[in-house]
Amino acid sequence: MHYSPGINSLLPLFYVGWADSVLSPSEMKIIRQHVDAMDFLTFADKKQLMKWTDQANPPSEETYKEWLADINAGAMKLDLDRKLSLVQLGINIAKNTSKSEDNKIWDSPKVKASIEGLEAALGVDNQLSKVAFYTTVKPETETQIEDIDAFDSRKVQSILDGKFAEHKNRTKKLLMDSYFEVPYALKEKDALRNLVLDQCKELAKQGFGALAFPEEYGGENSPGASSAVFETMALGNISLLIKFGVQFGLFGGAVLQLGTKKHHDKYLAKTGSLDLAGCFAMTETGHGSNVRDLETTATYNPEDQTITIHSPTHTAGKEYIGNALHSKMAAVFTQLKVGGQNHGIHAVLVPLRDEKHQELPGITVKDNGYKMGLNGVDNGRIWFDQVKVPVENLLDKYGGIDAEGNYQSSIKKESKRFFTMLGALVGGRVSIALGSNTAAKKALDIAIKYALRRRQFDSLNETTETLILDYPSHQKRLFPLIAKSYALSFALESLRDKFIEQYKNTDKREVETLAAGLKSYASWHATATIQECREACGGKGYLAENEFADLKADTDIFTTFEGDNHVLLQLVAKALLTDFKQEFNDGGFMAVARHVLKRVGTSVTDLNPLTVRNTNSEHILSYDFLDSAFEFRQQKLLFTLSDRMRNFLRKKLHPSEIFLRVQNHMITLALAQVEHYIYKEFKTKVLAMPKDSEREALEIMLRTYSLDAILRDSGWFLENDFLTGEKSKAIRRVQNSLFRKIRPLAASYVDAFGIPKVLRRAEIVKEV
Repeated sequence: MHYSPGINSLLPLFYVGWADSVLSPSEMKIIRQHVDAMDFLTFADKKQLMKWTDQANPPSEETYKEWLADINAGAMKLDLDRKLSLVQLGINIAKNTSKSEDNKIWDSPKVKASIEGLEAALGVDNQLSKVAFYTTVKPETETQIEDIDAFDSRKVQSILDGKFAEHKNRTKKLLMDSYFEVPYALKEKDALRNLVLDQCKELAKQGFGALAFPEEYGGENSPGASSAVFETMALGNISLLIKFGVQFGLFGGAVLQLGTKKHHDKYLAKTGSLDLAGCFAMTETGHGSNVRDLETTATYNPEDQTITIHSPTHTAGKEYIGNALHSKMAAVFTQLKVGGQNHGIHAVLVPLRDEKHQELPGITVKDNGYKMGLNGVDNGRIWFDQVKVPVENLLDKYGGIDAEGNYQSSIKKESKRFFTMLGALVGGRVSIALGSNTAAKKALDIAIKYALRRRQFDSLNETTETLILDYPSHQKRLFPLIAKSYALSFALESLRDKFIEQYKNTDKREVETLAAGLKSYASWHATATIQECREACGGKGYLAENEFADLKADTDIFTTFEGDNHVLLQLVAKALLTDFKQEFNDGGFMAVARHVLKRVGTSVTDLNPLTVRNTNSEHILSYDFLDSAFEFRQQKLLFTLSDRMRNFLRKKLHPSEIFLRVQNHMITLALAQVEHYIYKEFKTKVLAMPKDSEREALEIMLRTYSLDAILRDSGWFLENDFLTGEKSKAIRRVQNSLFRKIRPLAASYVDAFGIPKVLRRAEIVKEV
């Protein structure tokens, strides 16, 4: 044995406490208080145990193995037919390592009660099954629930969780701690903001804030892990999610992606630990999404090598800036002027407050006040009145000022430099897309669990009323939304992979386009799903205690921040229109049209009449039909959009007028492209799986998502002769048959979302 009897008596509790590689703030506090009060422990015992409660210096892998070896040795002495107890296990190990004359200590009721007190305070008395201490324990027989075990929801969850499952589980463990709860009654914004700030600091102590940063600054150099933490945090308080994203993703991301080593050395470690609170000051009152034409200026002063930051008008004030009231520094996006020449948008680090948190000269910050939601986030407006900062504060990865006071950039063309800078910050859109889908999943989890217990109106059984999930109308409302969340899970995982890969690749256009499209689609999905689930829960859904009020209010803004969805979809359409880089006003329309004609050929006009009229269910569910539907719609919309633009060009319309004429067409094309991408990624994932019940369950979701997308746009497919009226009706019949397959598996489908009961705080499903 490796440790003293006193330490051994607590080993099982420490092992379970560290089972998820996380000790939450509350757990650390509880353990330290109880250990300090245990008079049977020596001073050396207490010192060692206190050392093991430091999240910043967790026990090593070797230490874990030593714990496990000691626990195994003690466990073999227990009567395995009796109910297992962590306390008794610890006492048994202590006895085995004590001198026989000292064993009376471990038989003392006082000692046992003291250890039981720690066990109860930690809430781990029923968690022994989580940890495989030894292989000889007889497993308890699981209750088999009829019609539910058609597939293993845990296996499907592992597929959905993907390669960052460990980070997601760590995040859930922390969120489950009572420290991260926000009382429903707490609505006063300043108190709520301070609570969220403290919670954010605790996340930083766990190392979450620096995950995307290089290892030398306390991180893991893993933007994927950081996005997985953000994605999972949407299961908890979404004000904390956004506060976290602003501090570490936006401000920290600006320093990391737009700055150079001098900025990294000076600011990244402090940003990741939240010793330096920062904000991301891009949006302006007068220009919103139009970043290229922001009014704030940054003028270089060669005489003292400083930069003057100035808001020339009231509408140049930075607007809706998260963390504005708590920040010490802002990453300010400005028009950089050197030697009288404007070099376009650049970011500059500008101190906002002194050590006493007083605004510095020339800085004006005003609170945005109460909002529809997210009142735990301190949004504000910021103006700059001739504020001077050192030239070193210019984030100069893509453009800077040399020692002679000349502007230098490796990217000579201003437009390319502008889009390169914005592309470096695409992680915000990726994260919002992921968080949106998580919020939708939580709403679906609540609505489905409620529908499996709520009864209404007569049934065939005269003694019970009908479960509301047995009504086809209820299934039609919720099941396509579940399928869409599944489909988005795989598409967003693909986007995350491409986002990670872009760090090694200078061409970020594909990621920018996908992030714009999927952020729009996912955030609209969240808004629609939360509303539908709220309605599906009736009056109960309207009560604050059942979470929809906060989910709805806090996620509604997702559709407009990190880029308004309609604006982002136009970006997607422009990327689809051309592989060229010419601006539309330099005669590129004809080249675009020729390019599209070459790609599309005649396939979109030569439809097979037999296929169009085929109403066989096997055909409707086939990948050949689904492939052709998504491909046809995207290509036909792309062809007709290009053709319209070419005709307008022939009429010598101004490019701005042309874009106004085809704007709605562009948005329709973009949505078609996004749904096509989602379908392809879902199909690729499913076909790569072994043929088992889990694959069959996911194929049902894939086909449900696909047919729902076709039926939602059935008017377009009918107008363009891809469907007949009879075939549209047949698709609806097949869809209903899929709903009947999903119905007995509904609980398993939402269980696979992996939402812990503790985080499902809605009162209507608390006992489920």
